[in-house]
This record gives sequence, C-alpha cells and structure tokens, in this order.
Amino acid sequence: MKSFQIPDFYRSPLISAIKSARKNADKMKKDFTPTRLDFGPLEIFLARHFGFCYGVENAIEIAFRTVDENPGKRIFLLSEMIHNPQVNADLQKNGVSFIMDTKGRILTPWEELNADDIVIIPAFGTTLETEQKLRQIGIDPLKYNTTCPFVEKVWNRSEQIGTKGHTIIIHGKPDHEETRATFSHSSVHAPALVIRDMQEAQLLAEYITQKKSSASFFIDFEGQYSAGFNPELHLQFIGVVNQTTMLASETQGIADYLKGVIIQQFGEAENHFADTRDTLCYATNDNQSAVQGMLSTEADLAIVIGGYNSSNTSHLVELCEKKLPTYYIENQDNINNENSIRHYDFHLNQEKNTKNFLPQSDKTRILISSGASCPDAIVEKVIQKLQGFYPNSRPVSELIEQFQ
Repeated sequence: MKSFQIPDFYRSPLISAIKSARKNADKMKKDFTPTRLDFGPLEIFLARHFGFCYGVENAIEIAFRTVDENPGKRIFLLSEMIHNPQVNADLQKNGVSFIMDTKGRILTPWEELNADDIVIIPAFGTTLETEQKLRQIGIDPLKYNTTCPFVEKVWNRSEQIGTKGHTIIIHGKPDHEETRATFSHSSVHAPALVIRDMQEAQLLAEYITQKKSSASFFIDFEGQYSAGFNPELHLQFIGVVNQTTMLASETQGIADYLKGVIIQQFGEAENHFADTRDTLCYATNDNQSAVQGMLSTEADLAIVIGGYNSSNTSHLVELCEKKLPTYYIENQDNINNENSIRHYDFHLNQEKNTKNFLPQSDKTRILISSGASCPDAIVEKVIQKLQGFYPNSRPVSELIEQFQ
C-alpha cells in the first residue's frame, strides 16, 4: 500500500515500532489479538489495528503539501479535514480557514471567495451542489480534492446500481458530511434514501411490504429522501450502501434484513435486491475487528481516543462499553493527574468527569484503541500519561527496543 508524507509530529516512535513488528509478523492481517505492553504494575493491551487509515493519511499529505506549495495564497478547507481537533487546529495554525462547520453551517460567506482562492475538499467528500457553487466562483473543486478513495468507491457503486434501476438505500447519519455527499452523488442516478439504523430499516420494511400507507412515509423519513421519491414505486428494487465509518456488522445486518424482506415480497427471480457488501471500508472493518479481538482480554477498563464528532471512533466505543467501563477521550489532556478523567458520552452528547477511574490494585490492565483520524503521537502521549501514575513502571524506551 502507498506510503504518505505526513508531518513527523503525528508519528510516534513507540507506535511505529509496534505497528512495524506486527505487520512483519502478520502480513495478511489475520491476527486480531492485541499487543501487550508490560510496564510492570501497568499492562496496556493495544488493539491490533487503530489510528490513521489510508484515506486520512492521503488527506493530510495533500492538505499540508497544498499549504507548502502556495505561500501567500488564501487557502480554505470546505469543512473539517477529518474529525480530529488537533489536525484541524494544526491546519488553522498554518493559515487555513474553514468555509463550513461539520453541520454545513457557513463560516465564510461564499461571496467572500474569489477565483484566486484555494479550496480543499475534505476526506469525507462534498455534495455536487457545493462543487457547482465553487465552479461558479471560478474555483476548480477537484484540484485540491482529498476525498477518501473508499468514499468514492461507494459513490461509484451507487451509480452502478442506480443506473440499473435500483433505489439506493444509504446506511448513515443524515447530518454527517460523508452521508450528505453520498446522498448527493447517489440521487442524480436514482431515487435515494438515508436510514440511520436497524430500527429505521424495520420501519422501511413496512413500506416495502405496503403494510403502512405511503402518505406517512414522508413524515417517518422527513429530510432523508430524494426529490420525487415514490415509496410505492421506488421500493421494489433496492440496494444498500453505507457511510464508510458506520458499524460494519450493523450495515451488513441491515442489508441482509432488507434483502430478506425484498425476497419475501417479490421473490428472487428478478433481482430486486442489489448486493453491495463491497462498500464496507477496509479500515473500518479492521479497526472494529481488532477491538473485538482485544475485548477477549481480561481488563479493568478501556480507553478509546479520537475526536468527539468522529463516527468511526464512536463505534469503537460502542463495542467496548458493552463489556467494560470505557472512556472516550480526545487526547492525554483529558486525563488529570489527580486520577480523574474527562470523557465524552456520545449517547448524551456531553462530557463527564469520572474520579478514581484507575483501580487501586497491584496490577492494572487497560485496553486502548483509537479512531481512524487520531495521530499515533496522541496514543503514545496517552500511554505515557497513564504510565505516570505508576512510578515504578518500565520506561517507554525499553518497550520501543522490545519491538525493534
């Protein structure tokens, strides 16, 4: 796989040594057992796969190269490059401004832009409508385009099934940048509908089987369907694609469920359901499988690191919290020296503070993973912060030597 040039301050000597050693020992990536870091009184079990994925490294390389190659020019990001506060803050320190926030609210009015400005499309991609606005200003929206290739793969697959007469069902969060972009790119080829979860898939099934009146469809799925959507006509042939950062098992479960409903309603002979399982992102799969493998290890607690608005990170938290106390943090600063931790409850959309989160025992065991947009350097800093609670623990330098 291609190597990217990303700033050294995102890298970690410890994590780089671990990832290199694991890759050399398991080139096919079939071993999902965690990496054990034995500090003595503290044991940390690090997920087999975590941190920057291909699409994130690609976006970071393009963004920083764009800054370096265009001194004196105004450079804008359409919205957050990725869902990591440090990376976005680093770009702002380098003079990059934002046009929109993650919800699509305007921060820099369109009329303030001109044809000489540079606009970087984030890793999530953008809508066709936004691309057209940029062209009208005189800005080529694809010149500095960091859209993840795996997101573009979803768009291509949507086009394929859409042009063959299938309605495109998108499993995703309706207000997420990637889902808004996928919806836009899909709906030019076929009717499109966003569903959030299995509950909405089951609700949709009632319209596929015509158990519910089509009139209530527009209330149940308000703001989630394309213009001219006709539930009586457009739910006879469907295919499911996904926001690439969703829980992979949930997307597959939804696709399998809707396929069963379609077959029961229309039979198998006329291909009423398009198989689209190849739109699941490899990094999402790997990171989630690695967390599942990590959870077989006995531990006192889990820490998951990433931006609070990171969809893929929240799903790693979701997996962990089913088994043990789990703390969702952005970086090492969330851990207080007084043995308290400030962490995010994504169910309630609020931060909490938990005191005495580290158990008072002779041996503490902690599981750690991070989202696809979290720099390895932050993971190492979290490990070092935790190590600081145990004065007699082994130094990080010894562990680096162990994996070299």
